[in-house]
Amino acid sequence: MSKIGINGFGRIGRLVLRRLLETQDSNSVVAINDLTSPKVLAYLLKHDSNYGPFPGAWTLRKIR
Repeated sequence: MSKIGINGFGRIGRLVLRRLLETQDSNSVVAINDLTSPKVLAYLLKHDSNYGPFPGAWTLRKIR
């Protein structure tokens, strides 16, 4: 099992997350680092103009 952190959540970072969530392997995304607020990043993932809407569900958690 690999724990993955994504540094930057632009077009490529969002695509990486989509592909990781679509595969049924044991990888786990544990962190996303970006300057933008988490609410905006969630909106961009859900309403992607290049790859279509994201069908999955997720939760935002603040650790600290």
